[in-house]
Amino acid sequence: DRGDVVVRAKTALELQCPGVVSCADVLALATRELLIMLGGPFYHVRLGRKDALNSTAASVEGQLPGPNMTVDQLISLFARKGFTAQELVALSGAHTVGFSHCDQFASRIYGYDGRNRNAYDPAMNPQFAQALQKACANYTTDPTIAAFNDVMTPGKFDNLYYQNLLRGLGLLASDQALVAHPRTKPFVELYAANQTAFFRDFAHAMEKVSVLGVKTGRKGEVRRRCDAFNTLST
Repeated sequence: DRGDVVVRAKTALELQCPGVVSCADVLALATRELLIMLGGPFYHVRLGRKDALNSTAASVEGQLPGPNMTVDQLISLFARKGFTAQELVALSGAHTVGFSHCDQFASRIYGYDGRNRNAYDPAMNPQFAQALQKACANYTTDPTIAAFNDVMTPGKFDNLYYQNLLRGLGLLASDQALVAHPRTKPFVELYAANQTAFFRDFAHAMEKVSVLGVKTGRKGEVRRRCDAFNTLST
């Protein structure tokens, strides 16, 4: 369990050096180590973050990319955070692992033309779309049904994500759109052909992500437990 790994790491740290290593640092390091375990690139993680003094779902709204965003919307969102269109494409390569629930891409595989229930996005490989229609048939009653983001090598961090996009095997609309937009298509093609370039650019972009919005000093705290603030009056 991913949460259990963080809890165990944090507990061990608190026993050795209480109040020093934040949960934010633990999560940043755990992310890097997991990527390496899956075959991804090493990148440096700066330490010294503080944990937030508040946490609300509302604060996330508009801060993260959505599965049905257009490329122009994605480019604008990333630009506000200081990232280029190429860094957007490189970071999207994280979808070479993991999965998405059917409701995140249902609009692509059911009723895409607004009339026929079996109509799917023509940008999709037909066999892929039809297989997803069968796999997600009961998603409205069972919201846990999901599909791998990378149907070819879902447990390996590699550049198959980009090769999949060129074959119409992108799962999310926001993924597949990258190969149709003139500002992002060249980078999809580059990373599909050159995994070394993808790993290099992904590592550099992740180093930028890892210091985005970091809290230091009195702007945060080092939580004793990752699932709770240190005091109720924060």
